[in-house]
Amino acid sequence: MEINPQQMADRARQLQEQLPNMDEARQNLVDMNRQVVGFIKANPGTCLLGALAVGFIVGRIASR
Repeated sequence: MEINPQQMADRARQLQEQLPNMDEARQNLVDMNRQVVGFIKANPGTCLLGALAVGFIVGRIASR
């Protein structure tokens, strides 16, 4: 499949239009990471028990 210069230019314009959305998505991920880390620091026991429960369930499913 051959791509002509017009198609390449159109695709480049589409990617350029999406860049601000990518910056916003990256910032949202950074904010969410901060919230998760804060929750883990505030509730380490709960997070440890949750991780053990999830690990147990995944182990049971994987062993079948």
